[in-house]
Amino acid sequence: MTVRRIVANMFADDPQQAQSFYQDFLGLELAMDHGWIKTFVSGDATMTPQMSVASQGGSDTPVPAISIEVDDVDQLYQRAGRVDLEIVYPITDEPWGVRRFFVRDPFGNIVNILSHSQ
Repeated sequence: MTVRRIVANMFADDPQQAQSFYQDFLGLELAMDHGWIKTFVSGDATMTPQMSVASQGGSDTPVPAISIEVDDVDQLYQRAGRVDLEIVYPITDEPWGVRRFFVRDPFGNIVNILSHSQ
């Protein structure tokens, strides 16, 4: 048996509000919309299925609901400030080799946005 993918399912009273954050801000594509559920994808990404279980988010931060790796974390951090998203944890170079920040999505979830250090 092989796990082929892992999908994050996050609760929202109004899934329509997800588009401003996950599509407009992060640039994901809307792949499925049944009204009660919206699924966003990245068309050019390849990834290994992963899930994490944590007692903290690292550096004594709260555990984020989801982590999203991007190619330019600094660009997205600047954009988050321009569109007045709540920054929960400022952009930081972590000792384990990632540069990241936490932002709150429209549903109150903490989202870890990161890039791996070169």
